[in-house]
Amino acid sequence: MNRFEGPGAREAGIRYLDGDFQVTSPGSFVRCAVTGERIQLDELKYWSVARQEPYVDANASLKRELDLNPSLRKRG
Repeated sequence: MNRFEGPGAREAGIRYLDGDFQVTSPGSFVRCAVTGERIQLDELKYWSVARQEPYVDANASLKRELDLNPSLRKRG
């Protein structure tokens, strides 16, 4: 841990729910499942309930969905 980081500067354990999330182990951030970027909990807006994983933004969420469901690319 960096000496400038407090004890809350660790990755949180999260249970992702519909429209909300529950912190299961203390921390101040989670990592995007696509990019690996840190997401501060107060900035967390995108996640998958089914996969229980967070995303840094809508583009990362869409990328994960298309990577796991390639047939979605063919719709239109």
